[in-house]
Amino acid sequence: MPRDPSLVGRVVLITGGVRGLGREMAVALAESGCRLCVTGTSQSEALQQAEAEISSIAGRQNTLAIVADVTSPQAVERTTSACLDHFGHIDVLVNNAGRGMRLISETFNTSPASFWKSDIDGWRNIVDVNVNGPFLMARSVVPHMLERGFGKIVNISTSDQTMVRAGYSPYGPSKAFLEAASRIWSRDLADSGVDVNVLLPGGAADTDLLPPAPDKKGADGNLLSPAVMREAILWLASDASNGQTGGRYIGRFWDGPDAARDDSIEKPRIM
Repeated sequence: MPRDPSLVGRVVLITGGVRGLGREMAVALAESGCRLCVTGTSQSEALQQAEAEISSIAGRQNTLAIVADVTSPQAVERTTSACLDHFGHIDVLVNNAGRGMRLISETFNTSPASFWKSDIDGWRNIVDVNVNGPFLMARSVVPHMLERGFGKIVNISTSDQTMVRAGYSPYGPSKAFLEAASRIWSRDLADSGVDVNVLLPGGAADTDLLPPAPDKKGADGNLLSPAVMREAILWLASDASNGQTGGRYIGRFWDGPDAARDDSIEKPRIM
């Protein structure tokens, strides 16, 4: 895919950019000339490796790795401030940080997890990260985008089937919330120059959200490469998507935005 000139120098903040989908998107954006701020939950080897990989592509001055808990308003504000101090502005926020069903059960993808047997702390963690995290990040970043009259928010979601799949609570419902919120945010920000869209792989992806196994796969029996997110995130972060807001795009079907845009189910009729 040719480099889009509008991506060169664009500042992208990706939460959960250390592993899986987040890291794949960060690398793709760096290769296209973006400047990256990525967050991880701890000062881990994975964070250091991600920072090294991204900086080897984008350059050290164009890479910022931050330890941040997206459920903490104070940590979120520190992250936004650090990114603004380093780069001067934020063009794109990718709300990718998320927690999955492994906090409830290590066999959830082969044996449905009963919600009434769920560990309360695990349940709260999933809901806090997947619901409050994107809200806190957007709440922190949007005022700066509005001042500039430009910005893009991309919320990473999951398939409609997963939202209501037996044994996938609270992960599935947390993403249903995020998609409903994305629709509202896009309307709240209408005509402001700030676009809000949803991006999802289109099936289970090969990430740490799934338990490790020799025959690792999702409930549908498939396993997608995180690379399915690459072309979609480049389009959503570029000027080519300016003014496109309130949309839902599926990475695995990417052959341009029209092919990947999901308008078949008009929310909130997801059930």
